[in-house]
Amino acid sequence: MNFPDNLKYTKEHEWILVEGSVGTIGITEFAQSELGDVVFVDLNTEPRGVAAGESLGSIEAVKTVSEVYAPCGGKLIEVNTELADHPELVNTDPYNAGWMLKIEIADLAELNSLLDSAAYKAQVEG
Repeated sequence: MNFPDNLKYTKEHEWILVEGSVGTIGITEFAQSELGDVVFVDLNTEPRGVAAGESLGSIEAVKTVSEVYAPCGGKLIEVNTELADHPELVNTDPYNAGWMLKIEIADLAELNSLLDSAAYKAQVEG
C-alpha cells in the first residue's frame, strides 16, 4: 500500500497535498480499497467557505456510501470534474487523477494536527 511522504492525512482517510496556500484533497489508497469499486462521486461544486471536518460530499461504492471531509478550513476553489464521468479514477489513481477538490487554505497552522505518512501508515496497519 502506498503512503506518499509529501501528503498529510486525516484519521478519516483523506489526504491533502499542500502547494503554497492551496490544498488538493482526495481519499487514500487504503480508503478506496475498503470502499471497493467506486461508482459515483457526489461533491459540492459551489465555491464556498468550508471548516475543518465539514462534509464536502460523498463517494458511492458498490458496498457502501462514505462522506469526504475537509482536512482543514478554507475556500473551495476547484472540483475534479473528471470524476463525474470516471469515478473509477478514485480506485485506479487515488493520489493523482482521482483527486477530488482543491481549497484555498485559511490557516496553514491547522495542518499541524494532521498525520504524516508514517503516523497514518501506523494507524491503518495498526
